[in-house]
Amino acid sequence: MSNIPLAERLRPRSLDDVVGQKHLVGEGGVLRRFVEQGNIPSFILWGPPGVGKTTLARVIAAQLERPFFTLSAVTAGVKEVREVIDRASKQAFFNSPSPILFIDEIHRFNKSQQDSLLGAVEQGVVTLVGATTENPSFEVITPLLSRCQVYTLKSLDDVELGELLQRAITQDEELKARNPQVKQTEALFRFSGGDARKLLNIIDIVARATDGDIVIDDQTITDCLQQNLALYDKNGEQHYDVISAFIKSVRGSDPNAAIYYLARMLAGGEDPLFIARRLAILASEDIGLANPNAMLLANACFDTVHRIGMPEARIPLAETTIYLATSPKSNSAYTAINEALRFVEHDTTNRPVPLEIRNGVTKLMREQGYGRDYKYAHDFGGFAEMEFMPEGLHGHRFYTPNTSNPTEERIAERIKNLWKEKY
Repeated sequence: MSNIPLAERLRPRSLDDVVGQKHLVGEGGVLRRFVEQGNIPSFILWGPPGVGKTTLARVIAAQLERPFFTLSAVTAGVKEVREVIDRASKQAFFNSPSPILFIDEIHRFNKSQQDSLLGAVEQGVVTLVGATTENPSFEVITPLLSRCQVYTLKSLDDVELGELLQRAITQDEELKARNPQVKQTEALFRFSGGDARKLLNIIDIVARATDGDIVIDDQTITDCLQQNLALYDKNGEQHYDVISAFIKSVRGSDPNAAIYYLARMLAGGEDPLFIARRLAILASEDIGLANPNAMLLANACFDTVHRIGMPEARIPLAETTIYLATSPKSNSAYTAINEALRFVEHDTTNRPVPLEIRNGVTKLMREQGYGRDYKYAHDFGGFAEMEFMPEGLHGHRFYTPNTSNPTEERIAERIKNLWKEKY
């Protein structure tokens, strides 16, 4: 068989070849409209692995006949970014469309690396196309995010996986020569998990593991994957079912299950920094104020993993995982900010900030009452009762302490002592 993977042999050459993502590339889809109009803005493709982010970027560049530069955020630094931008700027001609700069896994760029892109994107030196499996709102800096549209890609459903399977066995010459027979698809689709690349990789594994005719049924798929587990698990793909189980085990205070899923991810080639980021999120979302030290340890873990790498990184990851799993749990901060954001997004009154707590930086402001009657808490022993909420929100509560843990029980008692019945 060819050394070229099936996923590469079947990589789409046009938008019409793309399976799935009809909301973006189907008739009337926003990316199709951009291509038809001959122009595209900078944008970020957000979605799970194997749904076509890299493929879409390449297809769009090819159909628009734009120069295409690519970087991987795993290996590129500021120096490499500037070198590519310099090469792109030298290819630009008067009134010619800007080259496309594709950055895979853009969420792995740190702030300085992302900052180095800003000028080129803003000036139109390049059209940026980023790909990420992480929520761009959390991983991409605001100035860069504001200059890009974000488009969400979806996992393929069984119908779309079936379409891809048929394309593989009817269009790929190597598979056609092996007389492929599809008898059952349940195991194939289940192991694929909506990931196009994973489906094609599984078919590749079956083809390489058998002689003669290729038979695709549940037993063959299961047997081949068990025999080729290392190959299957080390494709560099992120396994959302395992990370979900890991998160839920930590949240559920089961350190043994959490360590098991951590080992699964590390053995499967998972990026240790991805795990460390998830632990930092867990520390604030699920442990929160019940144990504020959890955030400190999670941040220290992330820094340590970043510095030392594998295999030693497994130790701080294990330490932090066990610490978070065995910590008391509270999502009160998570609930409070979500409640406040929901309120603010639907509150159209643009409530004015009370004059007492405005900053009277000019004489005119002070004459209008800015900062007048403000009570500096430290002049009153650390607390001075006054109104901080805008008119109409007096006494409104967003944060409710979770008194099932000792730390927040003390917080609740302090709030009650200070504010009496107000909150």
